[in-house]
Amino acid sequence: MAVQNILRRGEVERATGLPRSTIYDKIAKGEFPKPIKLGARSVGWLEQDIDAWQQKLIRAGGVAA
Repeated sequence: MAVQNILRRGEVERATGLPRSTIYDKIAKGEFPKPIKLGARSVGWLEQDIDAWQQKLIRAGGVAA
């Protein structure tokens, strides 16, 4: 099994350009990958899930504000 990179929230914010509140809003709407629980008070995202989400946006031509 290949090692998968886990991105913390700050890294996800930098990679996507989205602020925390927008990330969690999109998660609630089913429009963004769900995080994985790393501990009692920490989460992370698989880098491949964020990459796939970005590729999906690119193929769709982006999103309207």
